[in-house]
Amino acid sequence: MKDCLGNPVHLQDRSSLAALNDFVEGFITCEARAVNVLAAADHDRSAIVQASCAALHMFAESPEGQVNARPFIDAARQAPQSSEREQRFVAAVAAWIDGDMARAMDLHDEQAQQHPRDLVSIKLGQYHRFNVGDAAGMLHLAQAALPAAGNVPQMHGMAAFAWEQCHLLAQAEAAARRALAMTEREPWAQHALAHVMLSQGRLQEGLQFMHHSSATWTGLNSFMQTHNWWHLALFAIDLGQNDTALALYDQQVWGVVKEYSQDQIGAISLLARLELAGVDVGDRWQDVADHLQGRTHDQVLPFLDLQYLYGLARAGRPEAQTLLRNIEAFGAAHAPAGVNTDNSQAARVWREVAVPAARGLMAHALGHHAQALEGLGQALPRLLEIGGSHAQRDLFEQIHLDALMHCGHWTAAQQLVQTLCNTQPQSRRLQRQAARIYSVLGISITA
Repeated sequence: MKDCLGNPVHLQDRSSLAALNDFVEGFITCEARAVNVLAAADHDRSAIVQASCAALHMFAESPEGQVNARPFIDAARQAPQSSEREQRFVAAVAAWIDGDMARAMDLHDEQAQQHPRDLVSIKLGQYHRFNVGDAAGMLHLAQAALPAAGNVPQMHGMAAFAWEQCHLLAQAEAAARRALAMTEREPWAQHALAHVMLSQGRLQEGLQFMHHSSATWTGLNSFMQTHNWWHLALFAIDLGQNDTALALYDQQVWGVVKEYSQDQIGAISLLARLELAGVDVGDRWQDVADHLQGRTHDQVLPFLDLQYLYGLARAGRPEAQTLLRNIEAFGAAHAPAGVNTDNSQAARVWREVAVPAARGLMAHALGHHAQALEGLGQALPRLLEIGGSHAQRDLFEQIHLDALMHCGHWTAAQQLVQTLCNTQPQSRRLQRQAARIYSVLGISITA
């Protein structure tokens, strides 16, 4: 038997193939049907089915996800028959569960060389490299697979996002448009093109493109659905359409799966950006915080914890202090500095980047802007290391800018804002900030 991409599979039950294909296709197309493979796990103990289920549980991005994934990966390891490709995939997911991300990424790289049509492995490898800020590694994976999988539109979508994260915007747009020429319904390519348009300041075009694309956002998993609407809201904020952005928050970004990590950080990020743009968001922080209270002991990915912290602090919840203490403890407790291993590198990111960023974000949320500058100023030069996209990490830079202005550092603020205005001439948000700065400085910029 072969899966829908032509990869041979060893199944105990032939009827499991449809569910496995739902996982394979659903995962690379960002569709909710990927979870259908869970229904096959009870009657099919094959390695690929069990490992696929384990991977799904890990995408909870929580300690509970790791606990729930372990029985499936244990079953996958005990499967009586599996191919070398399937065994490598099992080993990669097992390394992920064990927290050995260096080994997981190496295995996905190896899979790309040996089995370039294993696009689940390619996409999963990109996800891991994205989470450590390794854009070049994401692109390397895509380029390894493209010659064998160039007939799959989603492969070009994966390549497009990798190109964009490497700041190679012309290549990113070409890859995204190739994917969309093959099928209009390719949300990851749409997402990559939204990144390109935002980076290039094509705000009105981006707003129109994402509005047009939204007709295809059906059957998606909650992350892809809410995240593409989030991108549309970013265009609206920059264009000064704050009421539109707030309506998108209420109707599209928050409320699909409120328990899910990615839906939560999308909501936090959008609320924060709206406030920074001068919008009164009312009591919306409270509903988000209700779903963040159980996150204080997560410490799965620093990029997530930092946003959980900001959301809890903006809502005035005492759990924010608990989460900050746990981030500090997590950073202090892991591999000692000076030990040259990838795991110790991850520990250093927590200690040297996430901890000062967390202190800065907490201070900003509480209105302590000098402390915010201290923490964020230390973290920003290395913020790439916590993962997230350029567009997502821009939130921390906006918060840092806000703290600069609150502290009266107007010359430093001018240097930042004018540089942004030069690349984003359509941004009314930046124009308002620049006008305020120049007014305080007593400078006229009329030629």
